[in-house]
Amino acid sequence: MTITCVIMAGGKGERFWPKSRTNLPKQFLNISGNKSMIQQSITRLEKIVDISQIFIVTNELYAELLKAQIPHLPTSNIIIEPVGRNTAPCVGLASVIIEEKFPDSTMVVIPSDHIIENDEGFIKIINTAVEVAQDNSNLVTLGIKPTYPETGYGYIESTNETKQLNDLQVHKVNKFVEKPDAATAQSYLESGNFYWNSGIFIWRNSVIRNYIKELMPQMHDLLETMKTAFGTPQRDEVIRTEFAKMPDQSIDYGIMEKVNNIYVIPCVFGWDDVGSWTALERINELDEDGNVIRGNILNLDTKRCIIESNGKLIATLGIEDLIVVDTEDVTLICTKDKAQEVKLLLKELRMQKREEYL
Repeated sequence: MTITCVIMAGGKGERFWPKSRTNLPKQFLNISGNKSMIQQSITRLEKIVDISQIFIVTNELYAELLKAQIPHLPTSNIIIEPVGRNTAPCVGLASVIIEEKFPDSTMVVIPSDHIIENDEGFIKIINTAVEVAQDNSNLVTLGIKPTYPETGYGYIESTNETKQLNDLQVHKVNKFVEKPDAATAQSYLESGNFYWNSGIFIWRNSVIRNYIKELMPQMHDLLETMKTAFGTPQRDEVIRTEFAKMPDQSIDYGIMEKVNNIYVIPCVFGWDDVGSWTALERINELDEDGNVIRGNILNLDTKRCIIESNGKLIATLGIEDLIVVDTEDVTLICTKDKAQEVKLLLKELRMQKREEYL
């Protein structure tokens, strides 16, 4: 059976502002290594499938960026979302387009902006997940074994129903749970049967289409209307019109939280979602004072800080637990415990109509 891969690349990476901007979001930046995050994703997936079987869902702003960064990707494999509508419509649109090219393939869905250090481990797990997904109507997700009580991730709770495949444990899922408070996250960590929700999914295309029909009938009908225009000059116009009517809903809420035959494969392959600036502490070596230093920096008596220069010298003295990021037109300074709230600054900029800084 054919495997296809869908990379979700429409996000703006707002918690990585001011480096991540509307016209150059996080997935197109070199956060780790000498390739952008989406280039790294493509390189990894090309070890599983041919580039012709990789599709990227993004918005119109980033189509040219994609062509520049991944010139060997077929242009027809760039799927344009006319408007942002969360992950369920993203998956739905990809499913009908892939259905036309690769009928009943097994689809691997991944975010574009995650770091995975162990490609070999990732490939083994994906191939195992494909085997599980091809058995009946199973939906499969990858769960990251938690290493600390993270409150910024959703979690997946597994049951005691377990099987072994290719030396990997495959667990039946009990439920998906929302982002917990600190005490709950600690209890999840100690329990041993909760995993971080990676946002990586594997299923047969026909199976996810059937679940969309059953559980999200409005979206199903819109997708069917789109299909009637395939092969006609009206195709793009119909997709644009119908997609605008899509519900703003995640695939987790729309499908995954409502079905029973879901399996999770626990993973340890150096994963990080690089959700905010504090991720740099997890993916970079720290200096002797616990700092992440990138660029032209002079630091004295500076501890546990994340400092990135755009070329201009940043000099620090006697500071602790701060994030300092300098770009050509913006300098961000915030405490590390506020890293998840950087979006509030963008909200304020929009209210003040200072869009040039977004």
